[in-house]
Amino acid sequence: MISWLYVWLPRFCGCHCRDDRSFHYHGRRFPVCARCTGELVGILAAALCYPWVRVSALWAAVLMIPMVLDGGVQALTPYESTNTRRFATGLLFGCGLLSLFFTSTALAFRWGLQLGMGLSIT
Repeated sequence: MISWLYVWLPRFCGCHCRDDRSFHYHGRRFPVCARCTGELVGILAAALCYPWVRVSALWAAVLMIPMVLDGGVQALTPYESTNTRRFATGLLFGCGLLSLFFTSTALAFRWGLQLGMGLSIT
């Protein structure tokens, strides 16, 4: 099972798996980098909390901004982010991403219901 995670999780996430940008446990690197680990934890947390805690689409989008800025600044400048910051921004992004997905899916479903109710079959 563990070896399967090390093969498929990076492919699923599109992760670079750089050793210096990954967490380690007992000397073994996590299957994905710190940012992807944060995203996965954020997605899981949002999925578990969604029945009780919901954010608007605007706030979900705002939660995604820190990771985009951190990764963008790091890619374009000599700035080097820390694994803690990568994890935190990934966590926010994951929460925002899944919240935005759930919110947009619910809105599309409601819109489809309204469209269906407006049509009569003769």
